[in-house]
Amino acid sequence: MALHEQLPFFNPTVPFCSPIPGGLLEGMSITVCGRVLPDADRFRVDLQNAADVALHFNPRYNSGGYIVHNSRLNGVWGKEENKAPTPFPRGHLFTLQILVTLSSYKISANGKPFSEFKHRMPLTHVDKICMAGMVRPSLIAFQYLEVVLKKVPGTVPSGKPPKSEPYRAVPCRTMQWKSAIIPYKSIIDGGLRSGKVIIIEGVINPDGMEIFLRHKTGIAFYYSPRFDENVVVCNSYEDGTWGDEEIYELMPIKIGQPLQVTIFCSHQGYEVFVNGEQTHTYSHRYTNLEEIDVLDIRGDVQLSFVQP
Repeated sequence: MALHEQLPFFNPTVPFCSPIPGGLLEGMSITVCGRVLPDADRFRVDLQNAADVALHFNPRYNSGGYIVHNSRLNGVWGKEENKAPTPFPRGHLFTLQILVTLSSYKISANGKPFSEFKHRMPLTHVDKICMAGMVRPSLIAFQYLEVVLKKVPGTVPSGKPPKSEPYRAVPCRTMQWKSAIIPYKSIIDGGLRSGKVIIIEGVINPDGMEIFLRHKTGIAFYYSPRFDENVVVCNSYEDGTWGDEEIYELMPIKIGQPLQVTIFCSHQGYEVFVNGEQTHTYSHRYTNLEEIDVLDIRGDVQLSFVQP
């Protein structure tokens, strides 16, 4: 299986351990989403080779909370590199990202650069990821980051369901994310593909939110929680016409509460997870996935993190 086709793990049980097919490569990004348990004392994410640990990322909650970075080579722990305060409070949702470079692991916490850990083991030796401790992971995903940003094409169709507003393009790349402005628009580099994961975090307000995955001439997937109707609406816009709405009466999103929406693109369609729980499935109506290369987010939402 090619690196970018490595399927994510949803709601894995801890302790968790899995091979990384093909091992680590420069430009690979590992994303871990979840929730720290309210009474947590510590948890860990380890990148390993057999019993040796190339990166030990270990949030601890004694002494005010801090993060331990370390490695274990030939059975011996190295010198700890600690950083405080912890960016992952007890009881809160979190997103951890590890970007693999030739010289180090660049670590991002909740969309903001947090730390860097220089390689003590050749990255090509690392072939396993493990996770344990007082944490409830909802997603572990692997992606290969492209660094070329393209011109954002296309426009949003007029008429219902979206209310037209001017866009402000915000080119976005994992690990270098800054404050997102609504309306938000970003390139999905290389377009969608089976195994692609999109993550959106923030707080949604009473007027709701709209998410668009689109191509040059249409919208492949439209996702809209509507609090006035207490429903979630999914649809597509092709050949100048909105399709039949798929309406879900299950409303998994609460006004004013921290929100994590994960959209997983499979061969069959889009699987939507809200705060780690699968809530909606939408079959592909537009099947040229690589042409779906723009993520739009609009509405009454305060974004804290986006991985397009």
